[in-house]
Amino acid sequence: MTAKLLLTTLLPLVSDLSRELPEGERYRRLLEAMRALLPCDAAALLRLDGEWLVPLAVDGLSTDTLGRRFKVSEHPRFEALLSSPGPTRFAADSDLPDPYDGLVVGLHDHLEVHDCMGCPLFIDERAWGLLTLDALAPERFQSIELDALQAFAGLAAATVNAAERIERLANRVEDEHQRAEVYRQASGQQNREMIGQSKTYKRLMEEISLVGGSDLTVLITGETGVGKELVAQAIHAASPRADKPIISLNCAALPDTLVESELFGHVRGAFTGATNDRRGKFELANGGTLFLDEVGELSLTVQAKLLRVLQSGQLQRLGSDQEHQVDVRLIAATNRDLAEEVRSGRYRADFYHRLSVYPLLVPALRDRGRDVLLLSGFFLEQNRSRMGLNSLRLTSDAQAALLAYAWPGNVRELEHLIGRSALKALGNCKQRPKILSLSAADLDLPNASIEPAPEPQVAAPTAALITGDLRKATEHYQRQLISACLERHQNNWASAARELGLDRANLGRMAKRLGMK
Repeated sequence: MTAKLLLTTLLPLVSDLSRELPEGERYRRLLEAMRALLPCDAAALLRLDGEWLVPLAVDGLSTDTLGRRFKVSEHPRFEALLSSPGPTRFAADSDLPDPYDGLVVGLHDHLEVHDCMGCPLFIDERAWGLLTLDALAPERFQSIELDALQAFAGLAAATVNAAERIERLANRVEDEHQRAEVYRQASGQQNREMIGQSKTYKRLMEEISLVGGSDLTVLITGETGVGKELVAQAIHAASPRADKPIISLNCAALPDTLVESELFGHVRGAFTGATNDRRGKFELANGGTLFLDEVGELSLTVQAKLLRVLQSGQLQRLGSDQEHQVDVRLIAATNRDLAEEVRSGRYRADFYHRLSVYPLLVPALRDRGRDVLLLSGFFLEQNRSRMGLNSLRLTSDAQAALLAYAWPGNVRELEHLIGRSALKALGNCKQRPKILSLSAADLDLPNASIEPAPEPQVAAPTAALITGDLRKATEHYQRQLISACLERHQNNWASAARELGLDRANLGRMAKRLGMK
């Protein structure tokens, strides 16, 4: 490697240190320069986040790699790189599995990485992450001097440091980590990350950041499966209440007789079965955040009592006259059109306006472009780990199918699809493979979903039924209509409800009344 080549490659990066660039663009230029300096088939920059490595930028690897989260303890090569003070080059015949097997783009037959090297990055003397280089040809890196990678790693660390300072992350990383840890302990839930790079996703994150710093009540709306609870958690994490608990209640999961007890608590003897005093969700969330999911399912009576608590901050447990003062930030979510519910008299106008101080619409997955590939990568890595595979990947036709599909069930549907397809594909293998590739056929997505949904084709009730009993004929027709719609949507009740112009819960109740559920 000549000094002139080294200088020509590194000078633009040095110049970039003093420029304001988007974080993604800064990291892209870094990898581009590294591949010019140290020829390889793929390169990646990964940040260490606790026990996980998070890809920030990749060059030569499939898009879904950015959505993957690599658990260090499950990838011995990453463990070796992080435990070394400097660059490491693995032998071409190393038997350690490579995390990028099957992920190098533009390949169909030779999927395994044969030559691999990498270097840890240190910021303020702490391990920050990794730079990795991979090649499909054995001994590609034999002629590369490790000192060259070490020098580049030093510049990469400076680039990362500049990016973090520009974005004011350096002073917040430790604080956010502590907040996340407190949240996980308080909520008893595993921390879940929001993933995306599309413009719609970035606009959503900007709104979350904006409203998170306030104490405003937020009404999160959006289709079923878009991740409204994740958005609520992100708002809480961005708020001054982040070190306090976020308490959740699914209002549709409880009958009206129990919702009040769950929200406000009760005293012993308040009703049959109330053998002890119990605090409600409001008191548990005191100082923190209360998240009410499916808030459109609340009865008018409960809405009135909630309104009083929101206005005064005072509540009474069921069966008690004693007032309890609470300080709670409320976040609510629904897939209903509450404004229409108000117009039809099924929802209190004053409660609706109290909820929708800051309305926040979560975009549908079909409106997020290539985010579907990043999210796929996240779910692929989860299933790879769960199934004990070396690599779980998507073929190019599978990626195209994911991008073309309309996703009526949104992110939840994608998560279930990846898990189901991986399990079926593994079951079809005569021998357990090192690399399991999911094709479009494995995903088995309906082609019809790309086209507009056909109009329901249901036969009208027969004349005999009509002349016999109008109510029975009507119910017979409703059963036919719902059954046909469910069949078109592969038994997805949320999708069927949207086509029929009904709320999901209302469709469920109608089906139960008709003896279908």
